[in-house]
Amino acid sequence: MSTSVGFISLGCAKNQIDCEQMMYLLREAGYRLAPKPEDADLVLINTCGFIDAAKSEAIDNILRAGQWKAEGRIRKILVTGCLAQRYQEEILKELPEVDGILGTGNYYDVVSAADQVMRGETAASFGSIDAEVPEISRIVTSPRHYAYIKIAEGCDNRCAYCVIPSLRGRYRSRKMEDVIAEAESLAARGVKELIVVAQDTSRYGIDVYRKRMLATLLRELCKIDGIRWIRVHYTYPDELTDELIDTIAEEPKVVNYLDIPIQHVNDGILRRMNRRGNKQYLEALFPKLRARIPGLVIRTSLIAGLPGEGEAEFEELCDFLRRHRLERAGAFPFSPEEGTPAAQMEHPEEEVADRRAAIIAELQAEIIDDWNAAHFDTTMEVLIDDWDGTAYIGRTYADSPGIDGTIRFTSEAEHQIGDFATVTILGAEDGELIGREAE
Repeated sequence: MSTSVGFISLGCAKNQIDCEQMMYLLREAGYRLAPKPEDADLVLINTCGFIDAAKSEAIDNILRAGQWKAEGRIRKILVTGCLAQRYQEEILKELPEVDGILGTGNYYDVVSAADQVMRGETAASFGSIDAEVPEISRIVTSPRHYAYIKIAEGCDNRCAYCVIPSLRGRYRSRKMEDVIAEAESLAARGVKELIVVAQDTSRYGIDVYRKRMLATLLRELCKIDGIRWIRVHYTYPDELTDELIDTIAEEPKVVNYLDIPIQHVNDGILRRMNRRGNKQYLEALFPKLRARIPGLVIRTSLIAGLPGEGEAEFEELCDFLRRHRLERAGAFPFSPEEGTPAAQMEHPEEEVADRRAAIIAELQAEIIDDWNAAHFDTTMEVLIDDWDGTAYIGRTYADSPGIDGTIRFTSEAEHQIGDFATVTILGAEDGELIGREAE
């Protein structure tokens, strides 16, 4: 019987796609994919190493796999991803249960790394993180009706708090024809919602085509039969061109939802963090977007406790949120990451950052409640993700899977997962919408 391999993929959707490509390569090489990692010969742990919480999660999973290994349930452990890239020597030295590590620059050598560790050798392979990214098929692990599609790798933004460029390399766009071909294959297997991701989607094409091509790409993706929703993540505020705004507004398949990480609004903090743009720009941007894209839902990410943030700067951020009412926001306490300029800067204590993140979460809960209430007694199109035995669970255009909310609704009709339904919003419970399918 062939060697079995199980997978644990941590972190973002971009990491998930990397893992799916490794799954494909290993399967093509003759490895058998195990349904449960604890029942496999080899466990591959694809890690995130972005912030302290992600590092802790990765180490916890490695230690858990190490326990399986000690119990004789598995034989070998291969660690890949950002944590492996970031702590190349430390992992093998301090985590002896690990048999091999593979950096982010050469995911595509996973077969040779797996072969090595199964022969009893130690694998440690790190290629260039700036190398051209090859086109490789993947085994899609998201539900059949939606999938992520990565249009670029790496990042050139160099924010002072972020380690991503040192782990993922320079910005490298995929060729448009390759992205479209993959999207067509996803549509052919039943994908109805396509979620476009990269470290910075708004810069797509700048390296290959010498100009921003996200708007053009979106218009081409809209031509694909079967795709009904296209959702765009990780657009930087200073890269939102008029052409891109018009495309979102004009193309029915591109949902009126934008993920725009701003991190903060205080000018001094933005300069210190090497963020482009300023508060005046952000103050003008969101009203402009709302005026030109009707019903726009905005998601953002924020960092509480950045260097330079005192009570006045934090209140400035909260005031901005109260006025602009961004519908979706995630706030994270500042994590001083070694090797970044921000880690050397004076910053608020950890408990202060935690408290401020909690305050933002409370403020955001009020904003979500108000947005939900404004939609009571209206009808919305819902993509069905699940059935819990008594009701369907789905999402409106305002909600990206796994990070935003859901709607639970009843229906006299019988639906399949992945169907669309028109639902009357009746109310909300704990921030989640409830409804009934419209007659």
